[in-house]
Amino acid sequence: MNAGQKRMPVLFVGHGNPMNAIEQNAFHQSWEKLGQALPRPGAVLCISAHWETDGVAVTAASRPETIHDFYGFPRALFDVQYPAPGEPGLARRTAALLADYDVRLDAERGLDHGVWSVLAPMYPEADIPVVQLSLDSRRPGDFHYRLGKALGPLRDEGVLIVASGNIVHNLRLLNYRDPTPPAWALEADAAIRSRIGARDHDALINYEALGPAVKQGIPTNEHYLPLLYALGLQQDNDVLSFFNTSVWGSISMSSVILTPGDSA
Repeated sequence: MNAGQKRMPVLFVGHGNPMNAIEQNAFHQSWEKLGQALPRPGAVLCISAHWETDGVAVTAASRPETIHDFYGFPRALFDVQYPAPGEPGLARRTAALLADYDVRLDAERGLDHGVWSVLAPMYPEADIPVVQLSLDSRRPGDFHYRLGKALGPLRDEGVLIVASGNIVHNLRLLNYRDPTPPAWALEADAAIRSRIGARDHDALINYEALGPAVKQGIPTNEHYLPLLYALGLQQDNDVLSFFNTSVWGSISMSSVILTPGDSA
């Protein structure tokens, strides 16, 4: 730990609709407040649902581009630029911590909307270096949990780790005209939050066994897996709290913050 450096919190953020990046809704405003309330990080490492790779990679560009990886949205969303600097030194440090997993450095990859849609409201000046770690979504839950655990030293080095996804995410069943959450989505959200609160990490790693509502809420794993990185980073003295605990249609926005206790 650097002299005087306190352990950084860890976030799992339900990012939801990309329009949350520019609409002054409750989610956007909560991210603004979060950026003001958290200790200022020296850098951010983000694990997003929107960079899936064979194997594991980490961005190593000095000036990562803003990736607009969606379609059908208003021009204003495509006009958003988030010119945060990269941090090749953090990329190398991350790869070293994950040396057992043969992580490659990617000097071309930019930041996708799972990263900038949340960080732009949190840190609108875009003056904090950002590095992104990819998801090898072919790998089972315990793989991602172990990667999260291995990243633990970064918390003591001034790095804010932000996992960005959604614990319930079924776009096939989303009704944009009526975002009233169906019963199964509410049930899945409650079941997962209950186990997060109970620190039942084994059940969350093996989420497929949590019942039909959870199975319906996680038809593909890429939005759920970032949660396992945050859980892997959880320390015994962390205080866990939820925010944005709501379900919008078939998407849960429920989010988690792990704040170090007094002894950290």
